[in-house]
Amino acid sequence: MCAGPAAELGVTLSVLAEADDASAALVVPSSPVGDHTEADAVHAFAQHCDVVTFDHEHVPAHVLDLLVAEGVELHPRPTALRFAQDKLAMRERLTELGIPCPRWTRADTAAEVTAFGDSVGWPVVAKTPRGGYDGKGVLVVSDAGELTAWLERADREGTGILLEERVPFRRELAVLLARSPSGQAAAWPVVETVQTDGICTEVLAPAPGLDAGLAAAAVHAGLTVAGALDVTGVLAVELFEVEGADGELSYVVNELAMRPHNSGHWSMDGAVTGQFEQHLRAVLDLPLGSPRPHGPWTVMANVLGGDYAELYPAYRHVMARDPEAKVHMYGKGVRPGRKIGHVNICGDDLADLRERARHAADYIQGTVTE
Repeated sequence: MCAGPAAELGVTLSVLAEADDASAALVVPSSPVGDHTEADAVHAFAQHCDVVTFDHEHVPAHVLDLLVAEGVELHPRPTALRFAQDKLAMRERLTELGIPCPRWTRADTAAEVTAFGDSVGWPVVAKTPRGGYDGKGVLVVSDAGELTAWLERADREGTGILLEERVPFRRELAVLLARSPSGQAAAWPVVETVQTDGICTEVLAPAPGLDAGLAAAAVHAGLTVAGALDVTGVLAVELFEVEGADGELSYVVNELAMRPHNSGHWSMDGAVTGQFEQHLRAVLDLPLGSPRPHGPWTVMANVLGGDYAELYPAYRHVMARDPEAKVHMYGKGVRPGRKIGHVNICGDDLADLRERARHAADYIQGTVTE
C-alpha cells in the first residue's frame, strides 16, 4: 500500500517478497524473493536500501541485530520494535511509563496461572508473548488446566505466558500517530474499531461520542509511548474504553503495532495525509503531513475472504451502486476470514456511511448478492 505514495513522492520502493506472486511483488517492480527470517536474504536485500522499514513485526532479533551492526538505517529501530514483538516486554515498559494497562503477570506454571486468576477473577486472558494477531495466540480461560499445552510449549521455549485480567470494556479504540527520527510527531483523530470474532471488520473515524478529555488523554499516551520508546514511523496504540463504578470513562492499552495499521486505512481517503504516505515521510525523516480529516466522518469496512475466489465481477455492482465508495484490494489470495481489502466512504451521515461501506464490503466478499 506504500507503492502509490512512494511513486508520488518520487521514492524508489523495494520489497523483500515471500514469493514471485506475493501481493507486493505485483505492484512494486523491485521485489526480490527472500525469507524475512533468514539473515543472508535480509542482508542481501538491505545492501541496496537507504532505509529499511517493516510491514509486520516478525523479523527475528538476530537478523535485525546483524543489520544494525552493519550500519543499516532501520525504522522503527530494533530497540523500539521489540516492544511490538514481545507482549511481555511491552507490558513491563508501559507499566514503567505509567500508561494504563490491564492487570497482568507472566506465568510459567499452572500454580502461577491459578494464583493470578484467583487474584483478579476468572476468566483471564492468556496471550503468547510473540507472534499473535487477529485473535490468534489469545485464549480466554477459566482455569489453569486449559493452558496445559501452552505452558508446556512456553517451558520448552523459555518464553512464559502473558496473563491479563479480562477487561469489561465498552468499545475498542485506536490512536494512530507517526514520529520521525528528528522527533516530529503527528496524530490522527482517535477512532473506534469494531471487531468480529477477533478480527477488525469496521473503523469509525473519528470515534463517535468520544469524550474530548478522554480523546486528548489517549493521544497524549500515544505520543508519550512513541517518545519514550523512540518509535520511528507509524505507531498504532490499541485501547479499551472502560467505565468505572462511578460512571467515569477511561482507557487501558491493549496492544502496540509499529507499522501502518488496519485502524488507519480510513486515512487513505479520509485525511489530508494517509498513513502510508506519512510512514514514508517519517522513516525518511521528511516533514510530516497534516493528519486533519477531510470531513466529519469516514467509515472503513474490511473485505474478508469468503467462498468466492474471483472478486472482480463484484466491482461493477459496487462502483455503480455507490460512486463515492473507494475500494482498495490487496492482491492477496482469498481464504475465509483473511483481510483481502477494504472500502472507505466519507460524508456527513455516520449511519448511512456504515450501511453503505458494509454493503460494499459484503458484496465483494459474496455475503450479500444484491
